[in-house]
Amino acid sequence: MLTKIANSGVDSRVVVWIREFLLGHTQRVRVGGQLSAEVTVTSGVPQGSVLGPLLFLAYINDIWRNMESTIRLFAGDCVIYRKIINNADMEKLQKDLDRLGEWAVENAMKINPSKSKAVCFMRAGVKDPLNYSLMGTLIPEVSSCKYLGIILCSDLSWADQVNYMVKKPGKHYISQCEY
Repeated sequence: MLTKIANSGVDSRVVVWIREFLLGHTQRVRVGGQLSAEVTVTSGVPQGSVLGPLLFLAYINDIWRNMESTIRLFAGDCVIYRKIINNADMEKLQKDLDRLGEWAVENAMKINPSKSKAVCFMRAGVKDPLNYSLMGTLIPEVSSCKYLGIILCSDLSWADQVNYMVKKPGKHYISQCEY
């Protein structure tokens, strides 16, 4: 991470300051009444720090390079999508997934392919099954997925989102629409 920041043209004093912030942290865990021994933290950013999200964004700032598909990032979530009209579009999307995997390896970033989902959004019609992979793992096809707290359905309906919100305990929703 420090090499990436230093190579981006950031003032060397800032790089030294960030290095001092990141290095030398220890942690331990309490289970019940027992406290584990202290261990040195060798990667990552101290949890709950103000700088953590900023450093993460600086670290992943080039994740989109060489991508032909659209990529959206929010905190630790990443979505890649494109309009699929023909087989060439499907191949481009797979190539971008391959590029994402290569980026992760180059940057020592761990991506959990099992948390990835593939969804085809369309109103109606018959479609072929999706066959995408990330880092050698087939991405399972699902009919809906949750993104930034909203359930998106492949048929573009809001039924799953509405049902989820109605069943959510302790929440009251009042809406007024004027037409």
